[in-house]
Amino acid sequence: MAEIGQMKSKGSTDYKCPICKDTGRVFFDKDGYSYVDDCECGLLKKQAMARRLKFADIPESFKEMTLDTFKTDIYQDERSERIIQTNVKAVNYWLDHFDEMKKRGQGLYFYSYTKGSGKTRLATSIANELMTKRDVTVKFTTSIQLIDEIKATWDKDYEVTEHQLLLDLSKTEVLIIDDFGIEEAKAWLMERFYQVINNRYIANLITIFTSNIGLENLKYDDRITNRIKERSLTLAFPEESIRDQIYKKNMAELAAAIA
Repeated sequence: MAEIGQMKSKGSTDYKCPICKDTGRVFFDKDGYSYVDDCECGLLKKQAMARRLKFADIPESFKEMTLDTFKTDIYQDERSERIIQTNVKAVNYWLDHFDEMKKRGQGLYFYSYTKGSGKTRLATSIANELMTKRDVTVKFTTSIQLIDEIKATWDKDYEVTEHQLLLDLSKTEVLIIDDFGIEEAKAWLMERFYQVINNRYIANLITIFTSNIGLENLKYDDRITNRIKERSLTLAFPEESIRDQIYKKNMAELAAAIA
């Protein structure tokens, strides 16, 4: 594309990319036709990724999590380590067959009755992998955040309506709902959850849940739980808190440092 070089002009050094002049696009003529293409500087892809990350709203402490950085040897109990290693293999299988999972709307349901067992860490690792390696749009929220957002829309001056909020959650490519099932199962809330889950069920969209409650013990009606069962691969996590192990490790490091 010799024409691209012709776009350079006096003062172009003021731009980070003198070829596209920070527009992300280049224009050229070929065989009598005019064309536009993404610039090799990758600005548009970077901007798209920035928007994707902002929309995802991954918690700050999990933004760098990937499957490569997900440690399985932090668990102290051998059985816990075997369980988490099996879960990581299952997740890798799910990712390796993501196109098929996407066609089927096959999501994941992570649960353990122990808080801090690694469910959120693995779910956000999946989110980061999907966004950075597959250009998939992901939205992360917790049940409590979702409830608060729904209630906030009841204020007529709020930036979005309840309808628009639920529609956005219903349409995003992959939705992660963290700490699912800890909220009180009120009738109005069940209707909202059902609307989102059913819309995603109909559209074959992937939903990933983390919960401190097994599917069979969720206090939701069958309309919700049956749809989750049909469209989720359920993985039980170790009944061991890695937060406790991290705390012990940090305290041991401190003790060694000041000894």
